[in-house]
Amino acid sequence: MSEIVRPLPANTGGRARRKFLGSSKGFSLLEGLMVLVIGTILTIMVIPSINAGVRNYRINGSISSITWSIHSTRYQALMQGYPYQVVFSSSANTYQIQNMQPPAVSYSNVGAAVPFSSWPVTLSADTTLNFKPNGYVTATTGNLYFTITYQGLCQKLTVTNYGNISISPSNPQPTCP
Repeated sequence: MSEIVRPLPANTGGRARRKFLGSSKGFSLLEGLMVLVIGTILTIMVIPSINAGVRNYRINGSISSITWSIHSTRYQALMQGYPYQVVFSSSANTYQIQNMQPPAVSYSNVGAAVPFSSWPVTLSADTTLNFKPNGYVTATTGNLYFTITYQGLCQKLTVTNYGNISISPSNPQPTCP
């Protein structure tokens, strides 16, 4: 038996497509507006979490800067073999590293004052931490603990007598402990 193969008409696909979609080509105004409304609602829902993330990032950046300055100053005192201190200014949001290199009898600045944040972070009090060549830490001004606040978020930094730093709570909180 022989089969006869007939070619399909060239416009068969076009007829099926017109039958499925009708005569429309593109999106209606209502469909476009619905996509726009859904996108706007999702964006509005995400903005508060982005703002919270930015606030956490900024306060954690300030804490990292302060922590680094404490560790660095203690390390310099240990390595150089003479006293160092770091002075935190709550009004200027800066820290200044100072040393008492023998035969000096008073501290002198090492470099310039460094801002610990470019954001309006609040330090609870002016604090001066003194580092002995054996690694011992004392607070000559203020305490061995202070709080850092930024836009309602708060963290407490505590420095032990041997330079260990603890941060409580580990995540920034709306109120300080």
